[in-house]
Order: sequence, then structure tokens, then C-alpha cells
Amino acid sequence: MNSLQTETVVSKILIVDDHAETRRMTRFFLRDLPFDFEECKDGADALDCYEKIRPVWVLMDWEMKRMNGLTAMRRIIEKYPQARVLMFTQYDDKELRESARKAAASGFILKENLMDLRGFIAAGY
Repeated sequence: MNSLQTETVVSKILIVDDHAETRRMTRFFLRDLPFDFEECKDGADALDCYEKIRPVWVLMDWEMKRMNGLTAMRRIIEKYPQARVLMFTQYDDKELRESARKAAASGFILKENLMDLRGFIAAGY
């Protein structure tokens, strides 16, 4: 690369969910936003992937095998305090929301409100 060329940096969203169909639908609803997408099937994979790609957003499911979303979110934010992790779950539970808030989640969206995700991401970008 010579001095006149610039490297294009593409912002990424990391989608962490144990259901492939949910990851596919999430990508579909966000497809017009200026992001590339990476996917992980659980929180343990998300830790490694975050380290490699440093996404601008992490959309984290709550309940997954090997490592749940809350634990993964806490570890990511502990190491990268600037990380923006959005809890994205099917469980509308006051205690879960409070746990996410205490762990410094950037937000909490129910999967049934998938359409709201687009506006949330676009507003925070």
C-alpha cells in the first residue's frame, strides 16, 4: 500500500446467539446498516471473537450453553470498558434487566421487538 492509498475499516457487529435462525434474522433486519457481521454460538466463543475483531456492537443472547450472555458481557466489559454490549433475549424479566444494567449493558431488547433493534443500533452508531 502506498502513501496515497487508505485502508478501509469496516465496522462490525458481533451477533451471539445459540440459535442459527435468530442470528440469520438479526442480520436480515440490520442488513441496510453500514456494518459487517460476525457470529458466535455462545459466550465463550464471543470472548475470543471480540478480541479478534473489536466490533462496535455486540448483540448478546442471555441463555446459551458453555457460557451465558451475562458472564460473557461482564468479561468483555471488564477487559474493554468501552465495549457496547446489548442484551438481546426472549426473557422479559425485571431481575434480568437489572443484572444487565449492573453489568454495564448498553441496552436490553426483547427478541420479540427485533424491529426496534435497527433503530437502537442506528441511534447509537
